[in-house]
Amino acid sequence: MNVRHPPLSSASAPRPLQLEGVRDVLESTEPLVLSLLVLALVAVVLAVWWLVRWLRRPPGVRLQRVLADYDEVTVLMHPNPDPDAMASAMAVEAIADTVDTAATLKYPGEIRHQENRAFRTVLDLDLETIDAKSDLETEAVVLVDHNTPRGFTGAQLVEPLAVIDHHPGNGAGTEFTDVRTDYGATATVLTEYLREIGASIAGDDPGAEIDVTEELATGLVYGIQSDTNHLTKGCTRADFEASSFLFDGIDEDLLDRIANPQVSDDVLQTKATAITEKRVEGAFAVCDVGEISNVDAIPQAADELMHLEGVTAVVVYGEHDGTVHLSGRSRDDRVHMGETLRHVVSDIPMANAGGHARMGGGQLSIDHMTGIGPSKGIDKTQFEERLFAAMAGDRS
Repeated sequence: MNVRHPPLSSASAPRPLQLEGVRDVLESTEPLVLSLLVLALVAVVLAVWWLVRWLRRPPGVRLQRVLADYDEVTVLMHPNPDPDAMASAMAVEAIADTVDTAATLKYPGEIRHQENRAFRTVLDLDLETIDAKSDLETEAVVLVDHNTPRGFTGAQLVEPLAVIDHHPGNGAGTEFTDVRTDYGATATVLTEYLREIGASIAGDDPGAEIDVTEELATGLVYGIQSDTNHLTKGCTRADFEASSFLFDGIDEDLLDRIANPQVSDDVLQTKATAITEKRVEGAFAVCDVGEISNVDAIPQAADELMHLEGVTAVVVYGEHDGTVHLSGRSRDDRVHMGETLRHVVSDIPMANAGGHARMGGGQLSIDHMTGIGPSKGIDKTQFEERLFAAMAGDRS
């Protein structure tokens, strides 16, 4: 059966209305305006192409390109830098050297921990202290192992050029940011950068852009080990792979001298106090080690208490110059130590605390703790009760 369709009327016949409209617009547009529109379109296409190409470059190459735009940069570590921070700063300096950018390594505070002092001395690091923003010779600042400048006058006014870190935080660089909270160490991130740039280990590639020296390889390996408790806590596949890559370049003698420094009497005394004066409730231990002269003894004492059989989370605290310093450790999946300490001091004015699941730290003023400011204040007995309650999951 044939179906006959009525012929299309002039009203229903398809017409190239859209094409005619475009043609009319183009014909009515001034040549200059049309040229500007075309140029703008080309500029947008080129910008998108450049951005995609830039983002597809490995992070190490991108950092290298950023550093190449500056004659000088300051690599800034956090207060009282540890091996991870110092090793990361060493690596940034090595990358900057490939593009003829001079790097100055700076830090606020002091290097007190015997392990940290040995790291600096054994590897012969040229580090400078900073007390105020005016001590920065360059506007271009690269933060390593922390993402917000702190520890010196005017720190809040510093806008870092780049941020490379593995700690939680909201800090960012104006041109480069790489914060990997799942990594065990910032040194792992920097090791990946070296690999991406094509680094040579122990001179295995004479034509490589970077030859990783024994000092740099040893420093990066120790930085990774120190922040992961010798690759046993908080580490990832990336930390193992970075250590494996660096292995052929390390100097075992340098590594041994860093790892086994002499220990001062005050550190040993603080450890002894933590062991003998600890308070244990269930699987948790807390100890007030009293007035101390070396605040770096507190985290070492916390590490010692973690060896106690049956103890899965500990907090050690002590007082120095009117400030209470906290250090916590946890191998208990129920106790996120950083969040635990942050909760305990949350209502104490001017206090700060935080960290990772396995380790955390903090500081608070004795005066604010006991009642100066808007809070009612608590004594040390109440403070310890808070610590035990927070580790047990009571966040009321």
